[in-house]
Amino acid sequence: MLLPLLSLSALWGFVLNLTMGDAQSLLRANTLYRTLGVTSTDLGLQLQAERVRSAETLTTRKLTSVLSAQRARTDRSVTDFKLAVMEAGGSVGDDLRLSLDTLESALGRLGAIRADIDGGLGSRLAGLDEYNRILDSIFTLYDHLVSVSDLTIFQQASSLQAMGMAREYIAREHALVIGALADRRLTAPEVSAFTEYAASRKFLHARGLAGLDVTLRRPYEQVFASEPFQTFATMEARIIKTGSPPPTAEGWTEAVDKLTSRLDQLGSSSAGVLAARTSEAATSTIVKISIAGGLGLIAVLASIIISVRFGRRLAGELAGLRTAAIELSQSRLPDIVERLRKGEDVDVRKEAKAIKVHGSAEITDVARAFGSVQRTAVTAAVGQAAMRRGVGQVFLNLARRKQGLLHRQLSLLDAMQRRTHDPDRLEELFRLDHLTTRMRRHAESLMILSGAAPGRAWRKPVPVIDIVRAAIAEIEDYTRVTVEGMPVAAVDGTAAADLTHLVAELVENATIYSPPDTTVQVRGDLVSNGYVIEVEDRGLGLSVAEYSAFNTRMAAPPEFDLADSDRLGLFVVAKLAQQYGIKVLLRASPFGGTTAIVLVPRSMVTEPAALEAGDVDGKADLPSRTRKKALAVVTSGTHAGLPRRVRQANLVPQLKESPPLGQERAPEQEPRGQEPRGQEPRGQEPPPERSPDEVRDLFSAFQRGTQRAREEASEEGP
Repeated sequence: MLLPLLSLSALWGFVLNLTMGDAQSLLRANTLYRTLGVTSTDLGLQLQAERVRSAETLTTRKLTSVLSAQRARTDRSVTDFKLAVMEAGGSVGDDLRLSLDTLESALGRLGAIRADIDGGLGSRLAGLDEYNRILDSIFTLYDHLVSVSDLTIFQQASSLQAMGMAREYIAREHALVIGALADRRLTAPEVSAFTEYAASRKFLHARGLAGLDVTLRRPYEQVFASEPFQTFATMEARIIKTGSPPPTAEGWTEAVDKLTSRLDQLGSSSAGVLAARTSEAATSTIVKISIAGGLGLIAVLASIIISVRFGRRLAGELAGLRTAAIELSQSRLPDIVERLRKGEDVDVRKEAKAIKVHGSAEITDVARAFGSVQRTAVTAAVGQAAMRRGVGQVFLNLARRKQGLLHRQLSLLDAMQRRTHDPDRLEELFRLDHLTTRMRRHAESLMILSGAAPGRAWRKPVPVIDIVRAAIAEIEDYTRVTVEGMPVAAVDGTAAADLTHLVAELVENATIYSPPDTTVQVRGDLVSNGYVIEVEDRGLGLSVAEYSAFNTRMAAPPEFDLADSDRLGLFVVAKLAQQYGIKVLLRASPFGGTTAIVLVPRSMVTEPAALEAGDVDGKADLPSRTRKKALAVVTSGTHAGLPRRVRQANLVPQLKESPPLGQERAPEQEPRGQEPRGQEPRGQEPPPERSPDEVRDLFSAFQRGTQRAREEASEEGP
């Protein structure tokens, strides 16, 4: 709004300056005419008269009193002219300064010219040419005095200037003839000069008449038709033709005096008319400028007042619209999105209320556009929430179906393991059992992604060591995991399954993102705030920015994005941690890998003194299958985490074989396909290789022992 007002004000000032410049130019021209114009005209007349008298003296070589009196009048005119230059003052611009300096320099030579004439130096034509140069400087000044912007006045002034110059050529002819009448002859150069003067006079008269308007031209036409001009023209033509002066001085002098007198009067009156026109034009221009400038100023002020009022009203309307838009973008839409994220139902018509603003049509149009954007955004958010709920429901249905199938498959595997006595078959069934357990964990991950709970829980607290062992049993590369000593503690049974899942995801990430020839260490400790479980790998680690990003997601997990499936395990960890208030932190390991720290809050941890004796050994509170997997897969200090089995440990005393005399009990054996991790005791011979019958008996005994354990735990339920 301010820019148009400034532009309008600048335009008004520019136009006013231009028109005022025209008025000032006209006033300046009037001032120059009253000062320089009048005095320079009188100076020209006095110099013309002195030139005539000097022509007589150049011929007769006698100084007369008439010449002396004329020189005195010329000097007074020079003084008046210099005073007029001082009076003009600021009206004398740079365009006049050069011509004034030239004229003042020519007037300074007037004393030398007079001295040469008095001393009889030089010819008559040369002396007259000196006066002609001074008069040429005066007429050059006249040309610069005519500097008005009004084209009509400028044209009339130029035409009058031509008439004045023609008057000067008549005076030059007169001075040359007066000098020639004294000795009754004209030299050839003087005849040529006279002819040139006459031709110039005719040209200037024709030019001046052509440019003057009717009012100024008619008096000149009357002069040119009068008897004095006709007589002068006749004698002029005769002199040019014969090359000799007129027969008598009286006839020539009388004709020239009458003609120049009328021309001088006419020039003075015409100059007065032109000066009056200039003054009137200047006054009229000033009046018009005043009216136009005043009206323009009023228009500018009115525009400023109207613009300010309109701008204030528009600013108020825009402020209301801005407030409504900020409320929409920073409060209403985020609140709707948050409610949708929590699963609440949102009524689009109720929530997408129209933005109420008052103002011009443009403001209301913008408000309606914002309302349309709001409805579109709310509708899209509701649609996205419905789609996410649908996808979550699909995940949940698939996971439950898959979970049901996996439970059935685990039951079948359990029955097959009970009926199988072949060690090779039993080992394959154990591997299939392990794969099924991992598949069950992935199915539970789908349920967690869908927002539901897996559903597994125990009534009593579960020891932390059992949770860690069960978590390791649910990953593929469990042979690389080493469990260090962990203080005795237990976790609330309702959270045991989810904590097992959380630890399993972290351990699996550690094995995936570390070299296959390295180990993953799991350790735990009781702290003042709860129980800490650390999972450390020996991989390449992450950058500081990546650690920060992952820890931010762990602290506040975002909405699940179907397009971001690279880190589903960490997303599941974040969701489980958020559900139970567990803190998970990833940081760089001193060994170059990554350490995942899991802090279980104190409210979920059971003090060691509260545990029963049967709970401490890791068997009392896990279901039969979980306990079996935890013990069969992970036992600290064995190769690949597998337990060492003692031969005939589960046989009844009647079936046990006594070892040969002097021979110690055979060392613990590994299942088929596994090599022992530790070294045999120093000084002992390696045990002899078992026969197939011994191996079959060993696994049969193991199977019967696990079967009894299942039967004992079948009475316990989750």
